[in-house]
Amino acid sequence: MVGRADARVRVAVVGTGLIGGSVLLRLRDTGLDVAGWDPDPATRRRAREQGILCPDVLEEAVAGRDVVFLCGPLPTLSETLTRVAAATEERCVLTDVGSTKAQVAAAATAQGLGRRFVPGHPMAGADRAGLASAEPALLDGAAWVLCPGPNGMAAFRQLAALVIDVFRARVVPMSAPEHDAVAALSSHVPHLLAGALAGAAQRSALRDAVLALAAGSFSDGTRVAGGPPRRTANMLLGNRDRVLTELAGVRAVLDELAEALRAGDAAALTSLLDEGRSARAALGERAFTTHQREFPAAADHAGELAYLRELGASGGHLTSCRVQGGAVTYTGHLPVPARLG
Repeated sequence: MVGRADARVRVAVVGTGLIGGSVLLRLRDTGLDVAGWDPDPATRRRAREQGILCPDVLEEAVAGRDVVFLCGPLPTLSETLTRVAAATEERCVLTDVGSTKAQVAAAATAQGLGRRFVPGHPMAGADRAGLASAEPALLDGAAWVLCPGPNGMAAFRQLAALVIDVFRARVVPMSAPEHDAVAALSSHVPHLLAGALAGAAQRSALRDAVLALAAGSFSDGTRVAGGPPRRTANMLLGNRDRVLTELAGVRAVLDELAEALRAGDAAALTSLLDEGRSARAALGERAFTTHQREFPAAADHAGELAYLRELGASGGHLTSCRVQGGAVTYTGHLPVPARLG
């Protein structure tokens, strides 16, 4: 059955660093038939030491699988996609976990893989890397972006059901360009800001004194600066235009804050800070309405695709996707007061 987390679903994970390794471990703990592969021989040995099938040859790892997660570095995804697609059957659903989507989505379309490749991005991570840092629960309950395409609805449904069942994920359906636009401000620019703040402290003549007094505000604001620099650079370069656009917006707010401070304008400064406080408070205070939508599983997918993309663009998510009796049923959640047309 679509979406059932049982031993009949055979999965492979290509690239077993922090995210890929966490995907791999969670799939294994759920009892699925899972194999891993990594270009690093030491990482493959570590996986085998944990009782995971991890062949030395990529093609052997993915052969006969129902779903393959591509979890390598962003610059390698297009090439890996080509190689994995050639080694798997047409029925095999392919996805990735990269932090930018438009580039790999375009590569998949150019290769004629739109029917079985679903770009994906689980919104979770840590300031460390490698299989040794992977945790089976790292992605549990995460917002997991999946990008449905007009020719790939069957693959989207299968994958959405799988990540909901296995990871208890909140699936956020979006187009690839829309994801990159949203992720630029929600994820990518914060890495630049964290790097800037930590870098300023590093350059300070009073560096050690600054670090001695650094409390929660500094620690929280610089957390992601502790991640691998090359990984962060790949992410930023992969979404460069959108990041620069959103960074300009952040600079504009900073300029307003600086001007209010320079002018000694307490009212303006308070108002600007209150604006930011409202967005911060909304992170933990959003209420959601729940609904169900049903579509014919074998009919024209235009209405289904429009519903999914509007749901994600409205800040909503899915917690169920089931195909049964010729119909697909979604359980969706929308932030109050958002409404779908």
